[in-house]
Amino acid sequence: MIKRIVFMAAMLATTAIMMVGQAPSPDEQKGIQAIQEAAPKGVDAMAAAVDDFAAKFPNSPLKPAVLSATGDAYESTGNAARAMIYYQSALDADPKHYYSMLMLASEIARGTKEFEIDEAAKTAKLNKAEKYAKDGLALLATAPKPNPAATDEQWNTLKKDDEARAHEALGMIAMLRKKNDVAISEFKQAVQVGVSPQPTAMIRLAGAYTDSAKFTEAMAELDKVIAIPGLPAAYKQVAENEKKRAAQLKAQADGKK
Repeated sequence: MIKRIVFMAAMLATTAIMMVGQAPSPDEQKGIQAIQEAAPKGVDAMAAAVDDFAAKFPNSPLKPAVLSATGDAYESTGNAARAMIYYQSALDADPKHYYSMLMLASEIARGTKEFEIDEAAKTAKLNKAEKYAKDGLALLATAPKPNPAATDEQWNTLKKDDEARAHEALGMIAMLRKKNDVAISEFKQAVQVGVSPQPTAMIRLAGAYTDSAKFTEAMAELDKVIAIPGLPAAYKQVAENEKKRAAQLKAQADGKK
């Protein structure tokens, strides 16, 4: 995990240039270097350096990029609460920061339980997540290439993977609302649009199929997940468990015929 954090910190300068289309000023570059040097000490040390950067350069066009990159670092460690703080800070710095909108939509949806004591609060959270996802998609559709040096292929790949992220979030929201048909449609779009393999969206699509008694489709989708080259063991285990669930429910349904 530390290697991932170090890598992300090392990419901050490049990410910043990509986001605003310009190189950092000498002082900003020093701030980014401080972030890079802090990263090997852990994500909290990296975040402290980012906080220092944001305080020193409150109006820097690079601020949303470094804040959202810190959100990514926390997200990679499974610390959703801290990730959301930094994504929200990035969005506060740039109200049109579509990437932070999409990440907030995903984190809110992922953190919402099927059964919650306060249904009104649950509804409010899902509405907020849906707005972030849809607003982010709308901004993404018309977003200009952030760096003229980036190839059209690089930019299109980034856009498609971000679009997939939005549809996956909308699928999770639909599942929590018990709208399986909508969830299936959104997860399908996530799988079809994304350039990179989308194992989480595929597993969620299979789950939506299973919950809709479409067991054959569910197991077929899970076979695709399991066949992804280099699939992490954790994803494979989840996919295999979900396939067992679909098979068991199919057997029960067949037995009633």
